[in-house]
Amino acid sequence: MEKKSALKLVHNTATAQPKHTVPEAAPVVPECPQKLAESGHQLMDRLMGEGVMEGDSLTVLPALPRASVDLFFTSPPYADARAYSRIHPDRYVEWFLPFARAMYDVTKLSGSLIINIKNRVANRGPLKGQRHPYVYQLVLALQHMGWRWVETYVWAKPNAVPGKFGPRTKDSFEYVYHFARGPKPFFDLNAIRVPYKADASEIERRKKDKLGRRSTEAGFGRDRTKTYLLGGADPGNVVTVAQTYNQHRGVAHTAAMPEGLAEFFIKAASPAAGVVIDPFAGGATTVVVGRRLGRKAAGIELHGDFVREGKRRIGADLADDTPGSLVNAMGL
Repeated sequence: MEKKSALKLVHNTATAQPKHTVPEAAPVVPECPQKLAESGHQLMDRLMGEGVMEGDSLTVLPALPRASVDLFFTSPPYADARAYSRIHPDRYVEWFLPFARAMYDVTKLSGSLIINIKNRVANRGPLKGQRHPYVYQLVLALQHMGWRWVETYVWAKPNAVPGKFGPRTKDSFEYVYHFARGPKPFFDLNAIRVPYKADASEIERRKKDKLGRRSTEAGFGRDRTKTYLLGGADPGNVVTVAQTYNQHRGVAHTAAMPEGLAEFFIKAASPAAGVVIDPFAGGATTVVVGRRLGRKAAGIELHGDFVREGKRRIGADLADDTPGSLVNAMGL
């Protein structure tokens, strides 16, 4: 679920592209394995059996059974971010949409696509020195395609990397976007509830409140008499998880996804024994965490080195990342 290969650029899509396109070197695209011999449920069985399949997601995804996936949870290559990923931000939407279309076609009506992605400061071209809007352009393009934009989450990183960033502070958060295939996606809020902040005596006192309804002029309200009957509080849409610096532990990937982030979204957006797939598997964090949580999880990865690393992690079930904590938007 890390930032992976450029895979391939796809031109002439229907979505309008930004005007700030500048010439760039052709991306380095690793050689793909031979074409698939299986399709449908046979291919799904092979994918689950391998854990991480080496190949191009644009080849594998369309061959999977229709309406067979509960959750795609992924962190695709960020624009211009890694040596193995040189997708110019001006071309990012054009590059990503074919993957989004393929995922849409094999997602259940109750299924979801959740994407961790980060915008960047342009390092060349007319927008040099400014934040490039490719992430926002992608969100709107996915919504236009038919994906239902459910929510925007903020992944807060308490240990973000320090450095020189021009007239701005260091990056301490990334976006996580939740899209749904249909109007009623699976979502288990109870699976991600967090401990109440009130102490036990206060909780007991509030349970006895017979006039707990609170309303506002805007029409919103809640019944405090029911707030403490669910075993935990709603965590909110800010997820605080420490960034992973685990190359020294043998995780051979330059952009490893922290397991706490994957755990939060897999618990919330996929049912028990549901099918979870990461089309940009990288070091296979989605697969490792998904299987640990009882899901049928697998990934697709273009780079052979990452495939071998992912399979090693699946076999070892590496689980030594610090679990994330959840806070609300005020950090309370």
